[in-house]
Parts: sequence; structure tokens; C-alpha cells
Amino acid sequence: MKGSHPGRLILLCGLPGSGKTTLAKHLAIELPAIRLCPDEWLAGLGVDFYEEEARDRLEGLLRQHAYDLLRLGQNVILEFGFWARAERDELRLAARALGAAVELRYLDVPFDELWRRVESRNRERAHEVALISKDAIEQWAKVFQSPDQDELALFDKPQVQRDG
Repeated sequence: MKGSHPGRLILLCGLPGSGKTTLAKHLAIELPAIRLCPDEWLAGLGVDFYEEEARDRLEGLLRQHAYDLLRLGQNVILEFGFWARAERDELRLAARALGAAVELRYLDVPFDELWRRVESRNRERAHEVALISKDAIEQWAKVFQSPDQDELALFDKPQVQRDG
């Protein structure tokens, strides 16, 4: 019965083009779970994807919403990218304090493949996604903190494995 135990939080970690949304949609059906994707919310509100203050405020609200859903026994997927170890630690500890299991799904994709996917997305879905330049991905890749095996060991094992 939902509500009798906290749900499961799934953090999707990776750069743009790594497959976070594709995986999140798959997991949302399989688990089931509620997907919270800031890019989709910003687009729905008509807010520029690159407006940092709005994104930060929205992500804060989505985090709080996720905690409320976890307390109600729901599974929640956050598609924030989670580029920094400190952010991943913060969410893991907060969800664990609620008694929730926490997964980290790291999507490690080579740069050339990231750019191929983003370039395709820029072309095919320009009206619904943030346009991203190759320069931007190169800069973001420099600041992205990839989780190592020690960090990954701090998270729970996935309930549902990704198909090929």
C-alpha cells in the first residue's frame, strides 16, 4: 500500500544528450514512478532554459515536491543532471533521512556521441528543447564531476535494469 513506506528516489546523472529523459520515461512506466524534469517545466512555463535564477528556484520546488511524494510512498525520478558530487550527496542524504531508497543512474556517454545526439535534437526538436552548442557541452564536460565507484557504492542497487 502506498504511503505505508517511503518511495524510491532515482537521480539521473549525466550531461545533455546522455539519455536521461529517454531512461526516465522508460523507468517511469516500469517502476512506476513520477518524472520531474526541470527543462519540461521551464518550457511549459515559457521560461528561458538558461535563466539560472528561475531554474534554481524551480529545482528547489521540484526537490521539495519529490520529498513530499517520497513520504507518500511514491517513486520519483529527478532528471536534473546532477553534475556535482555535493548535490548528489545532499539529495541522497535527504531522501535517506525520509527512509527512502536512493539510486544514482550515471549515464556515461563519450563526447562525440553526446554532440551527435544534441545536434540531432537541436535540429529535430528546436521548438521544445534548449538549443545547445558544441562549445557549451565542451565547457560543461570540464566542470562535470563524474561519480566514481566509491560514490556509486553509496547508492542502492537499481530495482529495474535498463534494457540494452
